Amino acid sequence: MTSSREPLKVLALCGSLREASINAALLRAAARLARPGADIEPAGWLGRLPLYNPDLEGVDGGLPRAVQALHLAVAAADALLVASPEYAHGVSGTIKNTLDWLVGLPAFIHKPVAVINASPRAHHADDALRETLHTMSARLVGERSFALPLLGAHLDEAAMVASPAVAAVVAEAIAALRVEVERQASDDTPTFPLAG
Repeated sequence: MTSSREPLKVLALCGSLREASINAALLRAAARLARPGADIEPAGWLGRLPLYNPDLEGVDGGLPRAVQALHLAVAAADALLVASPEYAHGVSGTIKNTLDWLVGLPAFIHKPVAVINASPRAHHADDALRETLHTMSARLVGERSFALPLLGAHLDEAAMVASPAVAAVVAEAIAALRVEVERQASDDTPTFPLAG
């Protein structure tokens, strides 16, 4: 796990596959804004994950390659940053499928997770996403999601990087993730999976 002097390793999960997605642009902007304190790696390949099917978990003794890559990326990350749109008052299929492939993954359990909501009025999906993450035993940081009113603001990635409001929210989310990462590193309480 990263020490307080090393950059935090953060995997960013976007719930939209649209090329012009404000959530994807926000995560790319966050990656630029978070340096040097954090290295945020947007997982731009979530669209390659097959639809979740438990029957694929044992085929030929292994998982599909895209799922293996997801599992390895989550295991290598100190924390996760999630940004996802709301579709018809629900979470996007992309983020739900991604999370379905992470259910029961030991490396995900107690993983610090921050959720950034680019449209605060999209509270149905935000609430459902946070409930799913909580059920999966993620360590959600922040009492609520880190919210930014970006929907309809017509900001591209460069404008987000230049925005003091975006910079402040990204800094707040990264700081909260670091606090949780360091709290876990200093906690003597055993967590699953038990080593030994």
